[in-house]
Amino acid sequence: MASAAVVALAVLVMAARTVTVTAGALIDAWPVLLAFVTAGGVAALWRVRRSVGGRRRKGARLAALRVTLAEFDAMDDRRFECVLRDLLVRDGWTARRVGGGGDQAADVIGDHTVLGRIVVQAKHTRVGGKVGSAVMYGVKGTAGPAHRADHAVVVTNGLLTRDAMTWGNRHTVHWVDRDRLQRWAESGAALHELLKLPARSRSSWFKRAA
Repeated sequence: MASAAVVALAVLVMAARTVTVTAGALIDAWPVLLAFVTAGGVAALWRVRRSVGGRRRKGARLAALRVTLAEFDAMDDRRFECVLRDLLVRDGWTARRVGGGGDQAADVIGDHTVLGRIVVQAKHTRVGGKVGSAVMYGVKGTAGPAHRADHAVVVTNGLLTRDAMTWGNRHTVHWVDRDRLQRWAESGAALHELLKLPARSRSSWFKRAA
């Protein structure tokens, strides 16, 4: 019994010494630990502020976005699509560029809480170039079934043929020609106001027209 008590006492003494040494080490090291914690917190706060500031600057830049016809004429197809996406974002849409192989007549798709979904078919042309009715047929055929869109619009920096405009008006495929593009991009008119897009209905007009 005596030996067991001695061993227990020795263990307690060692434990006490360990606690004392550890506490002393922590006391000695607390300025360093505090410095590390503070530095980490400052770095995290800086990253958050930079991210928020970046989003604000981007939002302000898009809100003030204006593009001239001359700038559009100088673009390539991809840049044209990207700028149309940015213009939709400026107007309050959540938009993304999807143009490329197999895009099924959709270069940009935008979503709006009230207006629903819009599909944009972008047609960048040389100055004076014209877009024909075939483009309208393609957009009409895929916007609803493939993209579940409520609205479809063909946008060009050129012109549309009379037949294309007439067909689009008859079958609710909206269009933006050079004149409308200037009013949208350069003068700052919102696309949905320019085209008088209706609010999203329970059943897509594409399905009703089918």
